[in-house]
Amino acid sequence: MSTSSQPQFRYTQTPSKVLHLRNLPWECTEEEIVELCRPFGKIVNTKCNVGANRNQTFVEFVDLNQAISMVSYYASSSEPAQVRGKTVYIQYSNRHEIVNNKSPGDTPGNVLLVTIEGVEANDVIIETIHLVFSAFGFVHKIATFEKAASFQALIQFTDAETASSARDALDGRSIPRYLLPDHVTSCHLRISYSANTDLNIKFQSHRSRDYTNPYLPVNPTAMEGLMQPAVGPDGKKQEPQSNVLLASIENMQYAVTVDVLHTVFSAFGAVQKIAIFEKNGGTQALIQYPDVTSAAVAKESLEGHCIYDGGYCL
Repeated sequence: MSTSSQPQFRYTQTPSKVLHLRNLPWECTEEEIVELCRPFGKIVNTKCNVGANRNQTFVEFVDLNQAISMVSYYASSSEPAQVRGKTVYIQYSNRHEIVNNKSPGDTPGNVLLVTIEGVEANDVIIETIHLVFSAFGFVHKIATFEKAASFQALIQFTDAETASSARDALDGRSIPRYLLPDHVTSCHLRISYSANTDLNIKFQSHRSRDYTNPYLPVNPTAMEGLMQPAVGPDGKKQEPQSNVLLASIENMQYAVTVDVLHTVFSAFGAVQKIAIFEKNGGTQALIQYPDVTSAAVAKESLEGHCIYDGGYCL
C-alpha cells in the first residue's frame, strides 16, 4: 500500500473518460504517461505539463469504461501508480474531453520566447544563450530583456522546424552548470513560441545580436564595460582582456577532446572549465582560467601554434 498521507483517488467524482494525473515528476515525458495508461485502453489525447509546477497531466481514453478500468485497478491495488518511482495520484476529470486550444505560445514559429528562471539579467550572457541554442541550428538573432521580474530572450531561427527542435529539447531543462557563474544554483528554461517572425535588432550589444548582419553598428553605451577600449603603444585599439579564451581550431586532422585541450592549456595555469562546440562548420572552445594573467599568457603562447606536429590542429 502507498504510505502517502493523501488519497490516491477521489471517489465522489462522476466518472469521465478523461483522467487527471497529479504529482508527476516534472521532467517525465508524454511517452511515459501513455505507457502507464496503455494497459487499460487506447489513449486519444493528452495535455501534459499543466499546473503551477508543471507536474499534472490530463489523459483522454477512447472509451469511458477504459478510464473506469484504470481508476478501479489502482484503487484496489496494493501497488500505487508510479512514474520514475514517484506515486501518481489519479482522479476523474471534470471535463469529458480534452480540447487543445492552442494559445499563441503553442503555435509553432521560427522565434522562441525563452524565460530563464532563477537568474538575474547579468548572470547569463548572450554568448551563453547563443552557444546553447545554436546546437540545434543557425541562430539569426537574439534579443534579451527583463519583464515581470524575470529574464527573457527572443531567439530567431531560420524556420519553425529548427525552433521546434530546440524547444522540444530544452523546454524545462537547465543551462549546463559549467556555463553559469558559480553563485547560480538553479537555472531552468521555460520556452514558448513568439508571435514575432523577424526581430528588429538595431545595434549589436550585450543585450541583442544580429548574426546575419556583421555590418550592424555596435551601440557603445549598451556594451558591457562602458570604459573606453584600451590603446596599445602603436595607437591601435586592443581587445579587452578576460579570464576566458575563445579558441578556434583549424586544420582538424586529429580529434581534439576536452582532455587534449586541458593538457595544452593547463601548462599556463589552472584551467577551471572547458566547453567545446561546433560553429559555422568549425570547432571552437571556451577555456576559463581563474585570472586574466594566466589567460593572457596562454593566448600569447598558443596563438597561431599547432597542437600536433605537421601543422595539424592550429
